Amino acid sequence: MNKFFNDTKYAISWGILGLLLVSLLTSVFLLAKTSQVLDSNGDFPNTISVTGTGEVVSIPDVATFSFSVVESSESVASAQSLATEKTDKIFTFLDESEIDENDLKTTSYNIYPKYEWIQPFCISEINCQRGENKLVGYEVSQSISVKVRDTQKAGDILSGIGSFEVSNVSDLNFEIDDEDSLKEEARSMAIKDAKEKAELLARDLGVNLKEIIGFSEDFGYEQPMYRAYAETADFGFGNEMRSAPQLPVGESTINRTVYITYEIEG
Repeated sequence: MNKFFNDTKYAISWGILGLLLVSLLTSVFLLAKTSQVLDSNGDFPNTISVTGTGEVVSIPDVATFSFSVVESSESVASAQSLATEKTDKIFTFLDESEIDENDLKTTSYNIYPKYEWIQPFCISEINCQRGENKLVGYEVSQSISVKVRDTQKAGDILSGIGSFEVSNVSDLNFEIDDEDSLKEEARSMAIKDAKEKAELLARDLGVNLKEIIGFSEDFGYEQPMYRAYAETADFGFGNEMRSAPQLPVGESTINRTVYITYEIEG
């Protein structure tokens, strides 16, 4: 019994010590954070905070889609040969459509065995042989992504791909190829907007702006704005190629918001 009370006492003591340690660390952390916003005299500086926004509207300059070439045969080599033959024809078509080799990418290449359940014909259940899962061939699947830099040709190229009887054709997406530069432009516009607001506010208040002591950024969003709607179209997955679909390119809006805090002096 004494051992139980002693163990309990030690456990309580360690628990109290742990709480005191957490409290001490929290105080040190808060003190460190507070010291970051104190001026040289140990006082809180006078500040003003402003918000700046920037918006860039751009028309997507590339279109992307993907498709798969799937072929089956009795052997791996034969299936690969059939898939390679079809893929080479597609690549020739894309080259004639002025698609650069660097804008073609194989995203997956798989080989699967194909099995078929074989059940012998039985007149009666007596001496009837059991069925078996028999290997009957192999399937080769190659998935390829395509980037079309001339968006006006995107519909024609998509229809042309469909005429080769490919599989798993994805939706056609219109994108901005160099989106990072537009994001930087929107950010610069937001910072400029915030600075102009701060200078105007400081003038109205009769104070002077000193250094920036706080900055944060809201990464905003990319909002596609379509100017038209795609017509219903058969992409030509049958034996003959149909007319190319009319597809909208649309617009993309990139927004950035910044928050800047200035130290001021009267």
